[in-house]
Amino acid sequence: METASARPNIILVLVDDMGFADLGVMGSEIRTPNIDRLARGGLLFSSMYNCARCCPTRAALLTGLYPHKAGIGHMGANLGTPAYQGYLRNDAATIAELMRLGGYRTLMSGKWHVGGDFWARLVDTWRVGDVDRPTPRQRGFDRFYGIIDGVTHFFSPHYIMEDDARAEVSPAGFYFTDAITDKAIGMIEESSAMRKPFFLYLAHAAPHWPLHAHEEDIAKYDGAYSKGWDKIRTARHEEMLSRNVLEQRWAISPRDEQAPAWDDVKSKDWEGQRMAVYAAMVDRMDQSIGRVLDALRRLSIDGNTLILFLSDNGGCAEFMAEDGWAKFMPDIHNDGRKIEMGNRPSLRPGGPLTYMSYDLPWANVSNAPFRLFKHWVHEGGISTPMIAYWPQRIRQPKIAHAPCHVIDLMPTILEAAGISYPREFGGSPIQPLDGESLMPLMSGKDWSRERPLFWEHEGNSAIRIGNMKLVRKFNQPWELYDMEKDRTELNNLVGRNEPLTRRLTREYDEWAQDAGVLDWNKTLPKLLKLWRMDNAHG
Repeated sequence: METASARPNIILVLVDDMGFADLGVMGSEIRTPNIDRLARGGLLFSSMYNCARCCPTRAALLTGLYPHKAGIGHMGANLGTPAYQGYLRNDAATIAELMRLGGYRTLMSGKWHVGGDFWARLVDTWRVGDVDRPTPRQRGFDRFYGIIDGVTHFFSPHYIMEDDARAEVSPAGFYFTDAITDKAIGMIEESSAMRKPFFLYLAHAAPHWPLHAHEEDIAKYDGAYSKGWDKIRTARHEEMLSRNVLEQRWAISPRDEQAPAWDDVKSKDWEGQRMAVYAAMVDRMDQSIGRVLDALRRLSIDGNTLILFLSDNGGCAEFMAEDGWAKFMPDIHNDGRKIEMGNRPSLRPGGPLTYMSYDLPWANVSNAPFRLFKHWVHEGGISTPMIAYWPQRIRQPKIAHAPCHVIDLMPTILEAAGISYPREFGGSPIQPLDGESLMPLMSGKDWSRERPLFWEHEGNSAIRIGNMKLVRKFNQPWELYDMEKDRTELNNLVGRNEPLTRRLTREYDEWAQDAGVLDWNKTLPKLLKLWRMDNAHG
């Protein structure tokens, strides 16, 4: 039986490579009724920011620090400095560590990807659990089921862990989204039986490539994308405007210059099928959320459970060449059959013997109305809807437009649980939080952030103070935008406000030095050298 004074259970749901416009509540044609219901009954954050890529966002989310300060300034490779060691630093306590210290049972099901570099083709050489390969159990989680690297075959995973050991997986009937949901529900049931509050980190791999989905889910979207990416993108934008998710004055950005007009596309049926599989993956992920909600209701703990939902970066434009990916990923199914790697128009996407991505034009749809994609720190790469649902606390559902960031989740979750952030953990000093608690918003109060926001990934850089955002692509000039008037970043003000540009540049440079940001011109050659030394990169 729940009581209003009891500490809440907390579920943090992170999905992978889902764009700003991919949910029904955000104007999408993809069916996400369970997530939409959370948004209608809670807070929908329209200006939530991530860190543009898998590892950095996960590091920031788990620690409340910018990714460089957490040890993952790029991805999992160790580039020789604390900011780029490729795994979580010891002076960055995780949510799980502090929640467990505060009396919570800490659970994780899904994708880890903050514990060093792992290449799937070299799975038999992995040093899981070494000092530079920490697992969830070594960073505060009582239970874990899932993958420790960044990508998996959804039907035939190359490596699954359960707690501290590699788990055996039967190829028959396995689907990763379903499996992590089953395990998460089991963990919730265990915690409920123990009458102990829990923190669950449910980290989906969907809808990250490869495009794999159940046939019954794909069938729901048969023919849905035959009208093409231009019309779908426009329709999503118009629906967002009708729902007041976006300002009417923010014009949709033009179709990306690398995306052809739909009328010029030759393989229209195949292109539509790829997007149908992507939609099916999002659909199945929503079904997963529905199953978790059903479990909470069945256990009578739904009223005092805080659920947070968001994506790790914008939609992914990565192209999977036919001849390149067998070097990186296993091309043999667990049952011995050969997998055809890459985006091949001759093959129907979605099945277990294919390995495709949905590619740049459809990612441009996912990120409507913004520019660019995962990797970049323009709005298309760093914007995600976030939903906070907590029936006993959030009494007035609404859309919250205040700029927020994944670094804010650690202080928010700790405050919700009644846990203070310490100066030390495990007998050693830890870094002070970069994020700010969003709890005032959940209590119906006004809130605005006090500090600037910063980004850097692969030389792509940005700072936002109030309404003004200074942003640049790697090795390109700074651009300046007024986010209140022009969140789609179409009207560059950099030449019209030089004093502000200089001020923001100076503040960004000071932050970058403090965070340990490296010059990407010097860092990229080092990274490529490391990759060439790895047999997985041939």
